[in-house]
Amino acid sequence: MKNLLRALIGQGIEALRANGTLPADTLPPDFVVERPKTREHGDFATNAAMLLAKAARSNPRAIAQALVEALPRSEDVSKVDIAGPGFINFHLAPAAYQREAALVLKEGHDYGRNLSGNGRTVGVEYVSANPTGPLHVGHGRAAAIGDCIARVLDANGWNAKREFYYNDAGVQIENLALSVQARARGIAPDQDGWPENGYRGEYIADVGRAYLAGASVELEGTTVVGAKDPQDLDAIRRFAVAYLRNEQNLDLAAFGVDFDIYFLESSLYADGKVAEAVAKLQASGHTYEEGGALWLRSTEFGDDKDRVMRKSDGTFTYFVPDVAYHLSKWQRGYERAITELGADHHGSLARVLAGLQALEVGIPKGWPEYVLHQMVTVMRGGEEVKLSKRAGSYFTLRDLIEEAGRDATRWFLIARKPDSQLTFDIDLARQQSNDNPVFYVQYAHARVCSLLRQATEKGITHSPSAGLAGLPTLDDEASLWLMVEMSRYPEIVESAGSLLEPHVIAQYLRELAHAFHTWYQSKKILELDQAELDARLALANAARQVLANGLDLLGVGAPEKM
Repeated sequence: MKNLLRALIGQGIEALRANGTLPADTLPPDFVVERPKTREHGDFATNAAMLLAKAARSNPRAIAQALVEALPRSEDVSKVDIAGPGFINFHLAPAAYQREAALVLKEGHDYGRNLSGNGRTVGVEYVSANPTGPLHVGHGRAAAIGDCIARVLDANGWNAKREFYYNDAGVQIENLALSVQARARGIAPDQDGWPENGYRGEYIADVGRAYLAGASVELEGTTVVGAKDPQDLDAIRRFAVAYLRNEQNLDLAAFGVDFDIYFLESSLYADGKVAEAVAKLQASGHTYEEGGALWLRSTEFGDDKDRVMRKSDGTFTYFVPDVAYHLSKWQRGYERAITELGADHHGSLARVLAGLQALEVGIPKGWPEYVLHQMVTVMRGGEEVKLSKRAGSYFTLRDLIEEAGRDATRWFLIARKPDSQLTFDIDLARQQSNDNPVFYVQYAHARVCSLLRQATEKGITHSPSAGLAGLPTLDDEASLWLMVEMSRYPEIVESAGSLLEPHVIAQYLRELAHAFHTWYQSKKILELDQAELDARLALANAARQVLANGLDLLGVGAPEKM
């Protein structure tokens, strides 16, 4: 509908150029067509006249009046008026929304999808947890946000590649290996011989027992077998990382999250990617040596101070492999890269962006894009839940899924803007009531399915083609409100993709479900005459389709029974 109005406005501007109201060389301004906050101001409004006033050497209301008079007639527009300093408000005819409802039924699963991405490749990196323990609830929020961003970008015509970056090198992995070794030797936390920075959760004991038993771990086409030798720290390290990576993969699979690419930090060293990045930075002239260390002049690219790349002992600081990793993304053809991280990583972003610019290999400014999420507080019975016996010091994603269910967990973790604090109320997530938003939305979908089953059970015939033809007869307030809400869906998908904010889809689905439930209760559908019955079942099916499409973008199920 926005595209229709943009076209009408463009033709009106052309008419004003032709009749001399606007200079012949006037270019169409970058005007917006948007929905007003209240429908009393119309279905859509534009600021086009206000932007044209200067070129026309006229006041905005006068040029608005001229533009309204120049607009081509359209059966989809019932009225056009002017408001405020020169806004033009469009009131659409019921036929416009009735045809949109028919379009939903025609396009089905594809309704709301667009081709704005033109098949270009975008890499979406998310979760990227260290393979040192079970995934916690924060990782779950990252998984929900990242997975939904990838789904939404796919719906906007992008070729989204989902990527998990494993930090399988460094001090934390060494602490993991030492912790598992201690358990394999029969040493428990708080006993003599326990590593100073060891991991204390019960899962470490599970890894130790599996290693000593010679267990096999299948991971991405390779098999890692426990060597049973508690003295072989290298073997313990390899087994522990594989074991915990596999555990994380199982948790994510249970959460409905998967990846196209698993990238290992260790491969950056093994494949010479870190050395390549350092060499490129040195060749670009943006490095210098001081105090036996190699520095990057990151202040030249917006950082607050220069950063050490290679310490005096010859080891690299942690942001260097991050630069090398993102360079690999660029080399792999990612025209766009998005990284979802916890807000605690905020301080490291400027130096990575600076390093990528300093490479001087054509990477555009602001690449990659970052989406940061805030922490999650889990509540049960009015009290915060913090601990898990399995993990020892934090509540795990697996714990949450087991208590609240996958659909509710995904919904609640995606339902707010990523940079806002989130409180996850387990009791609310488990409720089967209208207070629970995921239940409310899923129930709307299931209600349509139930309606169709009841019709069949009662021997009521339904003609989809007659229903489609009958949609123009549905002009009551509740039906039109439902059609208006359904018609917003393509705009919501586009907005969620451009802003990287999939939570707007969850908010929209609640509003659509409310419109549907209100419509459903307005009449006893199965008691209507055949013509209206067919039309209303067609509209119900259209609403069900939009609900299913939106739930799919959130990775939440669309149940047929509840």
